[in-house]
Amino acid sequence: MRSRTDRLNKWFAEQTALSLGIAALGAVALAIGLVGTLAFLWSEGLTPSTELVETAVSQTQGAILWTSIALGAAALSGFVLYKRAPTKAAREATISGAALGVQAILFSLAFLVFRTGEKFPIFVRQFFSFEVLSEFRNQFVTGAKNTVILAAGGEAVGIVLGLIFSLLILSSRRVVRAPARAYINLFRGTPLLVQIMVGYFGIVLGLGLDITGSIVVIVILGLNAGAYTAEVFRAGIQSLERGQMEAARSLGMSYGKAMRYVVLPQAIRRVIPPLTNEFVILIKDTSLVFVIGLTFQQRELLAVGRDAFAETFNSTPFMAAAALYLVVTLPMIRLVTYLENRLRSGLVGVAA
Repeated sequence: MRSRTDRLNKWFAEQTALSLGIAALGAVALAIGLVGTLAFLWSEGLTPSTELVETAVSQTQGAILWTSIALGAAALSGFVLYKRAPTKAAREATISGAALGVQAILFSLAFLVFRTGEKFPIFVRQFFSFEVLSEFRNQFVTGAKNTVILAAGGEAVGIVLGLIFSLLILSSRRVVRAPARAYINLFRGTPLLVQIMVGYFGIVLGLGLDITGSIVVIVILGLNAGAYTAEVFRAGIQSLERGQMEAARSLGMSYGKAMRYVVLPQAIRRVIPPLTNEFVILIKDTSLVFVIGLTFQQRELLAVGRDAFAETFNSTPFMAAAALYLVVTLPMIRLVTYLENRLRSGLVGVAA
């Protein structure tokens, strides 16, 4: 199998000066538009918001955007000149450069138009007043930690429940399958928000149970995740050839031992990517927990953003919460892609 370096060298060997030039034009155009804009805004200072507005509407920023547009327009020639490329790799590079040029033009034009509008200063003040975040820094860190704890706890409960109920669903006895199917249909067929409110307000508070809010949330998230992971495990088990179980039984293994030592180890290997994807979904689902009002130290990210908004009447805390969700979820999304490529299972997650 060729290394990445070998593939890169082969790709360069198949390029022409024209294809490389157009690809570079498109990449540079987009880099100037996006990275150049961010770097310039950062260098001039992001706070206070009035200074950020002045930087965004300055002539220097305009020059950056128009340069991006000019280079992007030059890269558009790739849509016509790609036919002259002698190799497939060269044609793909030419078209990719032109596509990057289109993206650079669209971004730069949108920024140029938007910054001239009368609502632009209000928009920046409402969503990018980073100075208001200074007093909530520690609270956001705690919120991010709580978000991961709630999601990890819920996922752990969900994996255990999912494995158990997946085995019940695969039973040949209807009386065993029926309760498991009812549980799965109930939690997959009703909104998680309703489940949280019924579980906390209806059961815990309504019955006067002495259970902390974070434990209630973990249990409810786990019950919800268990319904989805049960289907993931079921699909993983059924994706194996029937001969695996038959071969194990022919060796004298009981059904339980065959499932434990032969089927489940292979199925678990196949369901790792979709289970990781389910964990990413659960991290985002923790945002629904804000409706029950956890204690100050138990709040997750959205609850911190909501409370910060209530104090400042500014939407920047919501932007900070969204950014932290990305910080938490993007590495997990990359992990899902890596695992899918690594394990090559071909099994996808069960969508909500």
